[in-house]
Amino acid sequence: ETQDQEVPLELEQRGAVALIGIDRPKKLNGFTPAMMRALADAFSTLERDADTRVGVLFAHGANFTAGLQLDLFAPMMRRGDSMIPADAIDPLGLRDPMRTKPVVCAVQGICFTLGIELMLAQDIVVAADDCRFAQIEVKRGVIPTGGATMRFVERAGWGNAQRYLLTGDEFGAAEALRLGFVQDVVPAGRQLERALEIAQTIAEQAPLAVRASLASSRRYAEHGPLGMKADMEAVQRRLAMSEDAAEGVRSFVERRKGRFAGK
Repeated sequence: ETQDQEVPLELEQRGAVALIGIDRPKKLNGFTPAMMRALADAFSTLERDADTRVGVLFAHGANFTAGLQLDLFAPMMRRGDSMIPADAIDPLGLRDPMRTKPVVCAVQGICFTLGIELMLAQDIVVAADDCRFAQIEVKRGVIPTGGATMRFVERAGWGNAQRYLLTGDEFGAAEALRLGFVQDVVPAGRQLERALEIAQTIAEQAPLAVRASLASSRRYAEHGPLGMKADMEAVQRRLAMSEDAAEGVRSFVERRKGRFAGK
């Protein structure tokens, strides 16, 4: 597995925002097994770092990613090996441990297979207007296992999901916006800048409340209304007793932005 020795992935801290950059543009940012492990490690670092409030996932070069480097992953698929270490945060959000901090994703150019699944596993997606999306596993004799079969249906509805899952057809940024796969479309080259703007706005909010809101939304997605409502009052009561909530009241009375410590 000689092609898997180099791990072109970077983690950069900008204040309370952690930038996770995919950096293999000469290979269309195609993922090797080592890159998947490194991505899981980066997500785990984001989760552990007390000073980090939000993550931004992006890619260098003209394309987000062409997906998995299939020749390196095929033997793993046949053996049933996991791409993610058991104790690491899964960037695809399909198994525990799950991240609790929000992540904004910026995509551009080619965004195939794993690329779509990675972006749909995050919380907010900014797409460049030159994006080319395709979930092409059916063309390769396999199925998506990074969450597409679930999240396409969740975001776009049954018919819209099957329109692209069963054909492998390509679609663009405007269609991705219509389907609810992306939340913002910007001119190519501005996607990271816009994702950072959104991330920095999130980072200015009360961290405990941000994480609790994200967790509540996730409970609804996974367990429905009853699961979400089960502990909502207890969570709100706990937040109301926090230092951040007291600061929220002070900032309201004093008509200024809150200065939150995450306590």
